Amino acid sequence: MKITFIGLGIMGSRMAANLLKNGVDVTVWNRSEAPVEELKAKGARSAPSANEAVAGADFVFSMLSTPEVVEMIFLEEGGVLSNMQNGAIWVDCSTVNPSFSLRAAAVTEKAGIRFIDAPVAGTKPQAANAELVFFVGAEKSLLETIQPYLNMMGNKVLHIGETGKGASFKMLVNIMLAQSMAIFSEAVLLGEKMGLSKTFLLNVIPNLAVSAPFTKAKAEMVRHDDYEVQFPLELMHKDLHLAALTAYELKQPLYLANMTKELYAEASKKGMGRLDFAAIHKFLEER
Repeated sequence: MKITFIGLGIMGSRMAANLLKNGVDVTVWNRSEAPVEELKAKGARSAPSANEAVAGADFVFSMLSTPEVVEMIFLEEGGVLSNMQNGAIWVDCSTVNPSFSLRAAAVTEKAGIRFIDAPVAGTKPQAANAELVFFVGAEKSLLETIQPYLNMMGNKVLHIGETGKGASFKMLVNIMLAQSMAIFSEAVLLGEKMGLSKTFLLNVIPNLAVSAPFTKAKAEMVRHDDYEVQFPLELMHKDLHLAALTAYELKQPLYLANMTKELYAEASKKGMGRLDFAAIHKFLEER
């Protein structure tokens, strides 16, 4: 099978590298050249444009930052879809809102292409170690076609349901991540004000049954005041915005997630957008 991978950021570059490790024929394209050159050194092919990259591909994977970027590269007139071969499969691993995935699927079907939404759980370390969890929205038979390649990039594939359901579930995961990090930060900061040592709090709270497991790793970022990006704060803000948009579409109140969205918005405005989303602790600490 010939595979094209479009979008080589923190996640996509590592996902494509794992396909190459498994001997897959991969063509890559990215808007900036540095990650393309790195993957070429590992055996990837490259193309001068996204349209040329997808020519003749059986599967096209995308891992892009926002729905707007996916729209520009794939869905606009003259975009990638217009150059994909009939019957090819587009697997969008980007985190987008469900209504966008449904629209992308409709446009894709008209172009004679098959569409799968397959966003992931995991950040930089999981992408590098092929430990991602894929949330898939697709017909079961279509999932079975691409699953061997998902298995090269992750250690679990969850079939959530039909098209759009992968994007829907990923939205729930990320609003819980965002809020859990803010709650953890508030608890630690209040504990310090009450005279408990920061070291004690960072050692004990992440190991309590009431704490989200991911806070163990984030506690180390807080401890060392080192927020090297695993998942950018600005993209967490974007995901909270998409959740708010979806809640509006469905007329569903979203009280706490909307409050959390504004925290991340202000932190991003303060220049923390390219830090890891755990930097919400630093933002709250400095307020």
